Amino acid sequence: MKLETIKIGQIVNAHGIRGEVRIQPRDGEAAFLTQFKTFLLDGRPVSPTACHVHKSLVLAKFPGVDDMNAALALKGKDLYIRREDARLPEGEYFDDELLGLDVYDADSGECLGELTAVESYPAHKLYTVRGRREFLVPAVRDVFIKSIDMEDNRMEIHVWEGMAGDEN
Repeated sequence: MKLETIKIGQIVNAHGIRGEVRIQPRDGEAAFLTQFKTFLLDGRPVSPTACHVHKSLVLAKFPGVDDMNAALALKGKDLYIRREDARLPEGEYFDDELLGLDVYDADSGECLGELTAVESYPAHKLYTVRGRREFLVPAVRDVFIKSIDMEDNRMEIHVWEGMAGDEN
């Protein structure tokens, strides 16, 4: 699904007394967030005056947020980026972009259902496909995922025995 904005994190707390906020990245590495010059907060663009990684979080300083109380007022707010600002490697997509893709068996061409959820686990992500029945597909390229075509809203997967069938 073509998205204009992507949720990339949430402000989880204040950091110190000078108005910095702690941002929990939604997906991936915290350092990925530091490459953006503009975020969207409450639908408005905001450019951090400082942004760096601290442990697994990102610390950022926004204009007009000059003390702990102002930073605490932002707690719980989601941060977005414009999709056009993200520079992902070829063939890489944000999880939200994959939702709603039609999933097909690469061998038979049969439509198996729609990708309805993406869950992250330590080894890899799992895609939930809902059709005649619901099943999980490990997000491992060339093993389970044959191709993703965002223009045609299509994902082709290699179906292993018992993965998408009706047998127990």
